[in-house]
Amino acid sequence: MRIFYGVQGTGNGHITRARVMAKELQLAGIEVSFQFTGRALDKFFDMDVFNHYQVRTGLTFNTEKGQVSYLKTARDVKPITFIKDIRALDLSGYDHVITDFEPVTAWAAKRQKKAVLGIGHQYAFNYPIPRAGSDPIANQVMKYFAPADVGVGLHWHHFGQPILPPIIETPETPEKINKNKIIVYLPFEDQNSVTNSLANFRQFEFHIYSPDVAVSNFDHITCNPLSRTGFQNDLYDCAGIISNAGFELASEALQLGKKILVKPLHSQMEQISNAAALKELGYGHTMQDMDVSAIENWLHDNHAIHITYPNIAKILVQWLQEGMPKMDANFIETVWEGVNVLKVDLSKF
Repeated sequence: MRIFYGVQGTGNGHITRARVMAKELQLAGIEVSFQFTGRALDKFFDMDVFNHYQVRTGLTFNTEKGQVSYLKTARDVKPITFIKDIRALDLSGYDHVITDFEPVTAWAAKRQKKAVLGIGHQYAFNYPIPRAGSDPIANQVMKYFAPADVGVGLHWHHFGQPILPPIIETPETPEKINKNKIIVYLPFEDQNSVTNSLANFRQFEFHIYSPDVAVSNFDHITCNPLSRTGFQNDLYDCAGIISNAGFELASEALQLGKKILVKPLHSQMEQISNAAALKELGYGHTMQDMDVSAIENWLHDNHAIHITYPNIAKILVQWLQEGMPKMDANFIETVWEGVNVLKVDLSKF
């Protein structure tokens, strides 16, 4: 079996999910060609698992001061390059085409009349799940950005719909944590503003990760460049995360039993909806801006949610090998029976 797998490279959530899928596909002996779009080649890191991957321009969203800028996004779109990339991508030698919300792969497959399998959080929005911040532009983006013939949506809860749990690593739960250690990942915010918002909480230690590393003038705040290994090491023994409302990092935090505070990107329907879902499920806290009071209240809250998810990547690879039969109600129910949700009292650590 040969698979072509396109991955949206804006942010790191799609790539994190693809890493997990890549390992399971390799274990199954399936040959996979990966393509990434949405950022420059030199901005990718820790990509060894993907072997000889390719990078194209694709489409991405520009942000400014913590919100999506549609003006900058429209200004930087390169439609001629996008069309050329679609036409240049030859998918004739592949048995399956998968897109994780990656548009070049999706549209190239459409052009070549090949069925497209969409795997990712965005495809959960094909169903009535918690949704907020919708507008005509956001709705059209969800529908046409990376269309799929079959969409496998992922979410933290099924909401009574035929969607699956997150695709994440399944590490052992840490036996000890540092109750005062907090990971901060707010790559779309002004990093100096982030640092200043945390300056007065000296009883906590903050480890900030960002593509644009700020200089910290505070002993309790450490600023780090993006590093998958470094981030995972810090995430393992921290008490909680402060982040934008991306799906994948919140999934990892829930899997490890970390408390969560999210600030969704303004004008980004998916992130606003993720924040609404976390609040509705009782899985995390939200704030609309860098709200010092909200941060203080959350820092002193000792409650977290620990969710054990099954190995969804392995389940999907087996499903692929079986010819992608219809995911009926019994299949979905069986998968979710493997999910276990526990409340955690962090004060006991």
